[in-house]
Amino acid sequence: MVDVSEFAIEVEGLGKVYPGGNRVLHDVSLRVHRGELFAIVGPDGAGKTTLLRTLVGLIAPTEGRVLIDGIDVVRDPAAVKSRIGYMSQRFSLSETLTVAENLLYVAEIWHVPPGQRQERVSRLLRFSRLEPFQDRLARNLSGGMKQKLGLCAALIHQPEILVLDEPTIGVDPISRREFWLILYELLQAGSTILLSTPYMDEAERCNRVGFLLGGRLIAAGTPHELRAKSPTIVLDLHCADARRARRKLAQDIRFPEVAPFGEHLHVPVPRTEPDPSVWVRAAEGLGIVVRAWKLREPSLEDVFLQLAAQAVVEEKAKASVSFGEAVNGNRGGRR
Repeated sequence: MVDVSEFAIEVEGLGKVYPGGNRVLHDVSLRVHRGELFAIVGPDGAGKTTLLRTLVGLIAPTEGRVLIDGIDVVRDPAAVKSRIGYMSQRFSLSETLTVAENLLYVAEIWHVPPGQRQERVSRLLRFSRLEPFQDRLARNLSGGMKQKLGLCAALIHQPEILVLDEPTIGVDPISRREFWLILYELLQAGSTILLSTPYMDEAERCNRVGFLLGGRLIAAGTPHELRAKSPTIVLDLHCADARRARRKLAQDIRFPEVAPFGEHLHVPVPRTEPDPSVWVRAAEGLGIVVRAWKLREPSLEDVFLQLAAQAVVEEKAKASVSFGEAVNGNRGGRR
């Protein structure tokens, strides 16, 4: 038996159907360990925001359940909300208040004792490197500063679990790096962080990753585990003329996928191939000048694209079977 106390967040068979029959989540199940950084990765429309809003009790699930610290989100939402710091995609604080005023206001909403509010605000301002900007109106902050202010607001009541919805969208690279340094400091202090992101480089930084596609969790594991699941490895070709080489390879059925990376081409080849050089020779046989080549493990992006393509094929197969059963059933009824 697994000790339930190991998990800060448990999701079991979660489904969500909006009015009109629009199903956004399909039987999602996952567990987030305490002190873990877990990323939900997927494209726009995958259901990431709906999933996170359901986890924090802002949306009621249609099926399944969510436990936060062992507490059912639907049965006791108040107890759950006090344990979670939630940061939405959009900046939700007042644009007409200063940085410090916003934090003091949020502290009052969370019923932080009056004698502790200023101390907490000061500590969070130092922690987030926002102290020099505490008197600046929120509307005059950069995108990165707004994200850090939003994170401070989510931390004001000292939750142990953070749920962050695409926290670095639209943020410049330097601010994004600073934001991640803050997240790592929170992890070292014992926080549990569940975040959604469309960025694969951010997913690589996490303890575990869940791939969400069309409202379904199609895979989950550590970055290493997910890469190991891939049936292919990547053949990195450095060619004399990458554009011409790509056109040549794309015309050959042996190379169904070719991705350009600067002067290099990345070609997925079977992991079980005992002699990968046969693919290099095949490329050279097409008149391509290969200057150098090497094998490398697939990136998380490679793995996601492979799993996504596989999931689409499986869904089409299921739909075809269901359609065939329905047709046969109708014929049987007419008899």
